[in-house]
Amino acid sequence: MASLLLAVIYVAFISLGLPDGLLGAAWPTMGPDLGAPLSWQGGISAVISLGTITSALLSDRLTLKLGAGKVTAISVGMTAAALFGFSVAPNYWVLILMAIPYGLGAGGVDAALNNYVAIHYESRHMSWLHCMWGIGASVGPYIMGFALSNGQGWPSGYRYVSVIQVVLTALILLTLPLWKSRNQAENATAQGAGESAGKSTEQASQETKPLGLRGVVAIKGAKEILIMFLCYCAIESTAGLWASSYMVIHGGMDRASAATWASLFYTGITVGRALSGFMTMKFNDPTMIRIGLAVLFVGIAVMVLPVPGNGAIMAGLVLIGLGCAPIYPCVIHSTPAYFGADKSQAIIGVQMASAYVGSLAAPPIFGVIAEYVTIDSFPVYMLAFLLLMVFMHEQLRHKRPVEM
Repeated sequence: MASLLLAVIYVAFISLGLPDGLLGAAWPTMGPDLGAPLSWQGGISAVISLGTITSALLSDRLTLKLGAGKVTAISVGMTAAALFGFSVAPNYWVLILMAIPYGLGAGGVDAALNNYVAIHYESRHMSWLHCMWGIGASVGPYIMGFALSNGQGWPSGYRYVSVIQVVLTALILLTLPLWKSRNQAENATAQGAGESAGKSTEQASQETKPLGLRGVVAIKGAKEILIMFLCYCAIESTAGLWASSYMVIHGGMDRASAATWASLFYTGITVGRALSGFMTMKFNDPTMIRIGLAVLFVGIAVMVLPVPGNGAIMAGLVLIGLGCAPIYPCVIHSTPAYFGADKSQAIIGVQMASAYVGSLAAPPIFGVIAEYVTIDSFPVYMLAFLLLMVFMHEQLRHKRPVEM
């Protein structure tokens, strides 16, 4: 039963990634069709990120009340409905409206599953689960590219993914008893441990009470790990959202091809996380994070090589994806070791919100830069966040020098 539950969680991570690359892949076509300027893509991204921040901050309360399984099912269902709304949107403002449930659903499933996996599973599973997210994020642009290349239009791309999300929602609903059984077993174990230590249920509950935003920020090293998350998602969301437009405007690639080739970034993340799962058996989380940061730097450097055509851009996107691969899952998985299992759930919830702040702010800011300055600054923009992330990681290691 435990193995079947893990398989369901893997499928849920695929559903989490499917919609993430759609907007960036479709926007070079969507924008002109809806009469929206280039920078307005960032507005949709901002609303989605606001929704994810809200649901991430509420995730602890919702998960305690409903359970991780129900939160996941509801969240995926909300995302499916929002994607269908995208597919029938007659104008930009309906897209903005549909972005609200889109973001709420994405943030709910993300925070619930990451909290659950960080506490109950090994680092390799965290990497492989996020590899499943990468598979979803890679498949999304391919679906959109298929729809565009076959003359079906971007609404069909969104509709295809919406149908897949509906099927995944049904699968999670059918397997809810597995989540309930696992929770009952864990509660029984926790109660037994509490009784053996002479502690009441009320005392155990008090010890695991969420710290809240202020309590988390006050912990030594928390600010550094939160800024790391912000920087990471700033890079990931900017790369995923603007790679296609960068190849069209800077590289001169046609729109349909750019929508497909933009998935190379997510392909790099997917392959990288599959490899990272094996590498975590030899290297600890901080080492994996440093390896990822180094590869990320190389990828950005490759993008600016003076090579004719789009070869350097595409190679750079793959390397950037490979560099991103171990960072997100290893930062999450290292949180209990840095801050203690009693604080990890609250901190991970705020980490998710911090990550979404990066997704909220970075792409719209770059959209303004792209429209009013130059889209050529795409690699430099990502480099600035990378350097800040490197500094914050070393500060975290200095303030909380724990062995893992």
